[in-house]
Amino acid sequence: MVVFDLWHKTKYKYEQGASFCHNLVTLKPKNFPGQELLDYRLEISPTPSEVSERVDFFGNTIATFSIQENHEELTVIARSKIARDYKSQISNENIEARNKITIEEALVLLKGIEPDIINARQYVLFSPLITKMSPKIKKYAEVSFKPGRSLYEAAHELMQRIFIDFDFVSGFTNIATPLDEVMNAKKGVCQDFAQVAIACVRSMGLPARYVSGYIETVPPEGKEKLIGTDASHAWFSVFIPQFGWVDFDPTNNQVPKDQHIVVAHGRDYYDVPPLKGVIYSTGKNDMEVSVDLRPAKENTIEKKV
Repeated sequence: MVVFDLWHKTKYKYEQGASFCHNLVTLKPKNFPGQELLDYRLEISPTPSEVSERVDFFGNTIATFSIQENHEELTVIARSKIARDYKSQISNENIEARNKITIEEALVLLKGIEPDIINARQYVLFSPLITKMSPKIKKYAEVSFKPGRSLYEAAHELMQRIFIDFDFVSGFTNIATPLDEVMNAKKGVCQDFAQVAIACVRSMGLPARYVSGYIETVPPEGKEKLIGTDASHAWFSVFIPQFGWVDFDPTNNQVPKDQHIVVAHGRDYYDVPPLKGVIYSTGKNDMEVSVDLRPAKENTIEKKV
């Protein structure tokens, strides 16, 4: 087991000030087998007039707050302590069950009426940022998703191919960049790679969902890790009937383990941005984001959530 301290800071500066803002925050890590949230607190400045918390349709914790006074800056800091134990999720029997389901078997099993199957089927449908399955995306998917093949092996190969074929280029895309443009340029960032993979899997009639979270970055040997150098991360997850969801990180070409912290699941990025909202303001607005994820100094923490 590894215990991590996580710090995520978002700061907005308003050139002419803002008289009102209303925001949704998706920064609270999830609890599930292999990941336990030990502590969490949200710090907002200026102090909001109201703050509430709810669980959304996808099982994510969403905080809502409003500031109804003039302010020149808005700072939101989420502090978390998380225990990760990937090995507790997996066994030789689980690996065998995960690997044996073929694509054809999965498609048949997905016609069932069990609660987990019904829930998974929603991730086959179109979503706000994945609105169509172009011939180019389907053709790219068909290279890996061949008849008779293990669903896990096909998804794993798709992850590897995206890692090899696409270049990580920060600033080349934004959340509105169409997937076809990403496919044509073979450039983007983690959210683009995740959404390309999701579109590929869905084009085969199979469920795939977007995962938002963080990944621990390790500094070069002999170098001190700098605070605030990490960033939010994204990857994709594929549902394998009779086993469950399996995550794949195409940006780093790996199946996520203890170094990945899961915050939220959705159909695509639009469902789970860390912070979104509306403001009443004019002039230029600047945003700064910094993240730090590192092993905690102590591993015995009282559960406070």
